[in-house]
Amino acid sequence: MAGPPPSGKPNAMAVTTTPTPARTRSPKGIHRAWIILAILAIAQIVGQSISMAAGVMVAPLNDPDGGFGWNIGLIGAALASYYLFGALAAPITGMLGDRYGARPMMLACGVLYAASMVLIGTVTHLWQFFLYFGVMLSVTQSLAMVPLLASVNGWFKQRLGLATGLLWASGGIGAAVVAPGIANLLNAVGWQQTFTYIGLAGGGMMVFLTLFYRSKPSDAGVTALGARAGDPAEIVRGKDIDRLRLKVFNKAMRRTRAFWNLPTIHGLGCAGHGIVLIYSIPLAIEQGVSLTAASYILALISIFSIVGRFMAPILAERMGAKPVMMTALFVQGLTVLVLFWAQDAWTFYLFAGLFGLGFGGEMSAYLVVNRQYFGTGPLATLYGFEMMGALSGHAIATILGGLAIFITGSFNPALVLSMFFSFSGVLVIYSMESSAKVLIPDWEEALPPEAKTTPQISERAVRAALIEQLDSD
Repeated sequence: MAGPPPSGKPNAMAVTTTPTPARTRSPKGIHRAWIILAILAIAQIVGQSISMAAGVMVAPLNDPDGGFGWNIGLIGAALASYYLFGALAAPITGMLGDRYGARPMMLACGVLYAASMVLIGTVTHLWQFFLYFGVMLSVTQSLAMVPLLASVNGWFKQRLGLATGLLWASGGIGAAVVAPGIANLLNAVGWQQTFTYIGLAGGGMMVFLTLFYRSKPSDAGVTALGARAGDPAEIVRGKDIDRLRLKVFNKAMRRTRAFWNLPTIHGLGCAGHGIVLIYSIPLAIEQGVSLTAASYILALISIFSIVGRFMAPILAERMGAKPVMMTALFVQGLTVLVLFWAQDAWTFYLFAGLFGLGFGGEMSAYLVVNRQYFGTGPLATLYGFEMMGALSGHAIATILGGLAIFITGSFNPALVLSMFFSFSGVLVIYSMESSAKVLIPDWEEALPPEAKTTPQISERAVRAALIEQLDSD
C-alpha cells in the first residue's frame, strides 16, 4: 500500500461523497417530509401559543381585586422583556440550529417550555414574572420558531410554499384554541393550575415527538421531497468544512441589502400587530366586554389569520414575495382603523376577522423569500436574525404602546403607532431588490475546491489514488 499523499500530511478537510439513498417514503407510502412537517406543526402550536395569547394575561395581572394588581405600564414592560430577550436569543438559536441540527433544539425546547410554564404558575412577585416569562419562556419560543421552522427548508426541495403555509396555519389553529382555553382555565382553576397543566402537557408532547423527529433527510436515510435521481450525490463533510461553508455563506449574505432589510421589515410588521395582540383585549374590556368574550378577539384573529398564513407562502412562491408581503402589511395597517370606533363585542370581532387576514400573511412568507434571495444554503442563522427583528419590534411596540396608554389614558395613540409601523414596513419592502433571482449565486467561489457542493479533487490527490490502485494490483 502507498503511504500518505506527497504533502506528508493527511487532508484535514477531507470530504466523501455518498450516494443518496433511493428510499424516499415510509413503509405506508407517505413521504417522510410530511411526517416531519406534522411534528413541526405540533411544535409550533405549543411554541407560539403563549406569545399569541399573551393579551389574555394582561387583565388578571392588572385586576386590582385579583392576586397581582400591577399597573399596565409594568405589565407592558414585563411583556416587552419577553420579546427583548427572545430577540437576543433568536440569532444564537439559529446558529446553534445550523451547527448542531434542529433535533437537539426541539428537545431543549420541550424541557424549557415545561419548566417555564410551571414556574409562571408560581409567580407572586413582578421580578419572578420577568424571569420566568420574560427570559425563560422567550428562549423557549426562539428555539421553537427559529431552528425548527428553518429546518423545513432542507426537507422540501419542491412545494416549500405549501409546506410553509401548512406549518404557519397550524400555529394559527393552535393560537385560536389556546387564547379562549387559557381564559376559561383561569376562570375555572386559577392561575397556578392553568399554567402547570399547559406546561406539562405541551412540554411533554414536544419531548415525546423528539423521538420521531430528524433534523434533515440524511439523518433518516431518505431524500428530500422533490429530490431527483440525477441530483448531485450527498456530501458527507467534516465539521471543519461545514463551519467554513457556513462562515462564507453568511459573509456573502451580509453583503446584500436584503439581509439587513428582511429583519427590519419583520420588526416593523411585528410592531404593528404586536400592539394589537397585547392591547386589544384591555381595550375591549374598557368598553365593557368581559374577559372571556374579549379572549375571542385573539381567537378570531388567529382563525382568520390561517388564510393569510397558508396562502402567503404559496403565492410568494408563485408570484414573488415582494407584492405578497406588501399587500399583507398594508391590510394589517389599514384594518386597525376599525378599533377607533369599536364599542360592542361584535365590532371587535369584525375587526379581528379583517385584521387576521393581513396579520397572517405578514409573517409566514419569510422561509420562501429567504430561498428566493439566497438559495438552499444554511438559512437558520438568517432566520434567527429575522426573528431578532420580529421580537425586537414586539418589544419596542409593547413598551411604547404601554407608555402611550399609561401617559394619555387612551388607547388611540397606541393604535396610531400600530398603523405607522405597518405602513413603514410597506415602504421598506418596496425598496428591496427583486426576488426573481438568487442574490448570491456564486457564493461558493470563495470556498476551497474540496469544500464546494461538488468537490474538486486536486491533481495531486488523483495521482496518489492511481498510484495506490496500481500498487494494490
